[in-house]
Amino acid sequence: MGKEHHLGSDVPLKNPERHVSSFAMQLNNESSPKSSLANLWYEDGVGAKLDLQEEDDDFNNLGAAFKELGCYMRDLGLSIARVCDREIGGGLLEESLLESCTAKARLIHYHSAADQCVLREAERRKRSGKRVSSKKGAEHRNGTSLSGGHFSLWQQWHYDYGIFTVLTDPMFLSSYSYQECALMTKHSYLRIYHPSKNRFYMVKTPQDSFIVQIGESADILSKGKLRSTLHCVCRPETLEHISRETFVVFLQPKWSQTFSVSEYTMEHLRPDCLQRQIPHTDEVTKADIEKIVPPLSSRLRDGMTFAEFSRETTKQYYGGSGLQSNR
Repeated sequence: MGKEHHLGSDVPLKNPERHVSSFAMQLNNESSPKSSLANLWYEDGVGAKLDLQEEDDDFNNLGAAFKELGCYMRDLGLSIARVCDREIGGGLLEESLLESCTAKARLIHYHSAADQCVLREAERRKRSGKRVSSKKGAEHRNGTSLSGGHFSLWQQWHYDYGIFTVLTDPMFLSSYSYQECALMTKHSYLRIYHPSKNRFYMVKTPQDSFIVQIGESADILSKGKLRSTLHCVCRPETLEHISRETFVVFLQPKWSQTFSVSEYTMEHLRPDCLQRQIPHTDEVTKADIEKIVPPLSSRLRDGMTFAEFSRETTKQYYGGSGLQSNR
């Protein structure tokens, strides 16, 4: 379905152990919708502006709606960059986003435990030619089961490395009952670490709202005046039929953007500068974070381009010997 709507995927869909599936599209600056950002906010809202019809069960307008919503969210990110530039000075954020000429939009489906059982069984049947029963409550990415005492994670702890990540409030689906979805109201299951308060928080979101996360590139370009957000996506342990949907736009600098590491940033980049502050809780330990989040100091050097920083970050997280390569 994705190809006919000009959508790709950046997730290996043949992997039955995957925790997410996604559609992805590059948003070029010239692909902006005709409606202005002002009209988006001050008239009827996002839903009224998108050309979606309730009877359109076959997703005939998926590609167009994907692009239109993505462009609105990109413009929201540009507006936030303009406000940040005005407040902190420097004027680098909006300029950097405009010069990049592109953003990446993703529609992400976080699989339920039941989804993953189906994927595994389908793969087993494909390989063996016969039905093989699957084990319910299989271990998740962090090695804990649905009934375990720790949070199960859809996505491990990490920092985004672009400038801003703009997300819709998540939608939860259940293959079992509508009541399960009702339990998720206003819960995003996005968990963040607040460095100033040295605490972990679960983010709650009003319906039809947007979440904006600060990435490491914004942290670097603003010389630490904006702080990137350490975060993960938690999975409800007792609701194995719940899946999660969210639409995301990643805003990043142009690939040739050069990072200048200031004295303040060097202090900020000292190995384990952030990690050593992290409190020990029942669900998260300092050791857990250190094992899976490569420090910024190991991924950034003075004069590095964003392309080089992106490659090094991806390598240290997910490469063959990366800290999360097998998670």
